[in-house]
Amino acid sequence: MSMTEPSAGLRERLVDVGVELVAGEGVQALTLREIARRAGVSHGAPRRHFPTHLELLSAIARRGFAELADRTTAALGEVEAGGKEPVADARARLTELGRVYLEFALGNPGMYELMFRHDLLESGHLGLRDTSLPLFGVLVDLVGRVRPDAHAPTVAGALWANLHGVAQLWSWGSLQLATGSDDFMPVLRTALDAHLGPEAPA
Repeated sequence: MSMTEPSAGLRERLVDVGVELVAGEGVQALTLREIARRAGVSHGAPRRHFPTHLELLSAIARRGFAELADRTTAALGEVEAGGKEPVADARARLTELGRVYLEFALGNPGMYELMFRHDLLESGHLGLRDTSLPLFGVLVDLVGRVRPDAHAPTVAGALWANLHGVAQLWSWGSLQLATGSDDFMPVLRTALDAHLGPEAPA
């Protein structure tokens, strides 16, 4: 890579390298020095685009949230703003959303860890909320349609925490051992039943 690479191109390259690095070696490998080395630039070059390590990590995490959002949109399809749907459809969408979330978490463990490491990323001005909160908003909306009697953000938060725990325990192999299954879908459906009530018979 040329040391005279245009500014915007270098910024994207640094993020690209970070995405590759976290996928291959995990969060602990994301040092400014290592990213600069792999991008073929001086150790100080990243500071021109990302004054702090936090800002570079946040830019990398934004890529993860963007990919998860794209997968969610593809799986659920576009929903008209303010549109209503039968409860069964909302329940089916929640099942699909949970499946997409778990597949992303298990297929991208390094990025997934980074995305939710708020001890590393906590900041109100780096734009992560612009990508993470809309995803949670989709979950809240669907929960509200299935459970109009409940405070949807609280139920959605509990469900999200449950999914996060499933993802972590599954990645360690603990749930497979405990349940005797290599399919996480029964665990997902049981978690949905616990937070939403049993699914209505077809």
